[in-house]
Amino acid sequence: MASMSVQTEHVDSVPAAGVHKDDAPPGGPAASSKKRVGGPAPYLLLLPALLATAVLLGYPLVKNGMLSFQNLNPRQLILHLTEWNGFDNYTEVLGSSEFWKVVERSIFFTAANVVLIMVLGTLIGLLLARLGKKMRLLLMLGLVLAWAMPLIAATTVYQWLFAQRFGVVNYVLDSLGWHSMADYNWTSTQFSTFSLVTLVIVWMSIPFVAINLYAASTTIPKELYEAASLDGAGSWKSFTSVTLPFLKPFLLATTFLEVIWVFKSFAQLFAINGGGPDRLTETLPVYAFVEGVGNQHFGKGSAISFLTIIVLLAMTGYYLRTVLKQEEDEL
Repeated sequence: MASMSVQTEHVDSVPAAGVHKDDAPPGGPAASSKKRVGGPAPYLLLLPALLATAVLLGYPLVKNGMLSFQNLNPRQLILHLTEWNGFDNYTEVLGSSEFWKVVERSIFFTAANVVLIMVLGTLIGLLLARLGKKMRLLLMLGLVLAWAMPLIAATTVYQWLFAQRFGVVNYVLDSLGWHSMADYNWTSTQFSTFSLVTLVIVWMSIPFVAINLYAASTTIPKELYEAASLDGAGSWKSFTSVTLPFLKPFLLATTFLEVIWVFKSFAQLFAINGGGPDRLTETLPVYAFVEGVGNQHFGKGSAISFLTIIVLLAMTGYYLRTVLKQEEDEL
């Protein structure tokens, strides 16, 4: 037996035919895999996307920046003149009290919409997790149809629903006893117009939050809920101690996206009432379009659009800073 074990050890120590110790890659298999991963292939794969982004986004941004330093009116367009006026457009915009009113209005409008979207979307997402298969499929089908509906088509439907003379909403309210709402004009005041636009935006944005929240909730391990129930936690305690902490990164990322999407909303506001009445429902995107294209002062409109980007970056930067500070405090 001793001789057999010695012979076995001797055979195992002999290298395979055609393989020498000198042929082995330096550093072992891990080093060779690192070399394969660290090549130029990932950057080459990213190159088409980077080029497309530079062409489709970079060029319009640069062109818009150049226009913001020009005095570009119909006269200059017809005569093909290029009149550089430096920072005059920015000085005129920043010195206008109307611009700062629009900025304040845009921030409050964005905040109100994002809060409604996140609260309602979260509730519907949690509801999806508790429904049966058939009801969940039916609700998700309705959410997807609302999400996939084009902006102008959805806005037109809401205009029909809230029409002054033949709208369904006014008819229902009149039938229920509110006879003063029979011929109510929903775009006659600032508050009612913003309420109608908010309804459109929230209705179209909830599906994104709800469906993604449901998808994220399915990844929560059931063992955590079982452990919470063994500790005597009820439904609310399980939600605050298990569900909410697990979904917090998703909620923060979704809120960040909704801030961007709502702040740059243009089609709903402009299609409902063109920023009226008396330009009281203009947000920064609508204000830039009205001043630039509507009043045919394209240089000023370009300056407003660039300032809109700066305001959006400031808002998102403040939000990200707050989120990162909270995460550091938790650690």
